Amino acid sequence: MTTVVTTSSNQRGQDLPVPFARLGRNLRGVTTTTSSPTDTSTAAHTESVTKVYGAGDTLVTALDNVSVAFERSKFTAIMGPSGSGKSTLMHCVAGLDTINTGRIFVGDIDLSGLNDKQLTRMRRDTIGFVFQAFNLVPTLTALENITLPMDLAGRAPDQEWLDTIVATVGLGDRLSHRPSELSGGQQQRVAVARALASQPAIIFADEPTGNLDSRSGSEILEFMRTAVDKFAQTIVMVTHDPLAASYADRVVFLVDGKVVDDLQSPTADSVIDRMKSFGA
Repeated sequence: MTTVVTTSSNQRGQDLPVPFARLGRNLRGVTTTTSSPTDTSTAAHTESVTKVYGAGDTLVTALDNVSVAFERSKFTAIMGPSGSGKSTLMHCVAGLDTINTGRIFVGDIDLSGLNDKQLTRMRRDTIGFVFQAFNLVPTLTALENITLPMDLAGRAPDQEWLDTIVATVGLGDRLSHRPSELSGGQQQRVAVARALASQPAIIFADEPTGNLDSRSGSEILEFMRTAVDKFAQTIVMVTHDPLAASYADRVVFLVDGKVVDDLQSPTADSVIDRMKSFGA
């Protein structure tokens, strides 16, 4: 399938959307692999990944020979029953957890070839995160939280891009407020803006609407959908909510650590029906 990638006016005429044009130069000192080149349409993928916890009678196989690709400039949801391995898969692909066997690539970077320093740099410069618990620094303002990853990397934010993101998530009048002065929905808007502001190659969102009411949750999902459609952002989201999954282009289903199905152009009803077929 051919992926049509659009660029926006704020990306200053680059041939590729900013998140992907920056991928190679973000990982300074990291050599890309030549033994297993990635499809240029994928932002990340796994090859026969297995992840186990414990040993002997307490051994649990969280991921069982998982091979899956996440397409660039698309919104993918990962779903499955509790304990299916969906969060473990996201954490491993994002470089937050290790695997026992197999390989994981972000772009054409093989994560198994990175040392701790390179892995930290890769996460900081190439990946954006949105967590259920917001993970904002309470002593910083909304704006300072948004620019924090770039401040830590020693990079000045692209002001035009920053202004675009702030306008997109509707935070213009709240930038000087600290997290305690913001509602839950506003705090998650800050978290989404923070993930987008550094122009990452891929954003991982772990239950981003889990702590929000339905209205605030819908707003966050709309912002994420806009980031994909307008800015060619790649998003991978773990969720248990069929309505949240319906905002995605595709849903990957896991059961007992295995990928068991793949649904394109999901609706809430089609997701529910598919989950019922797995006994979830």
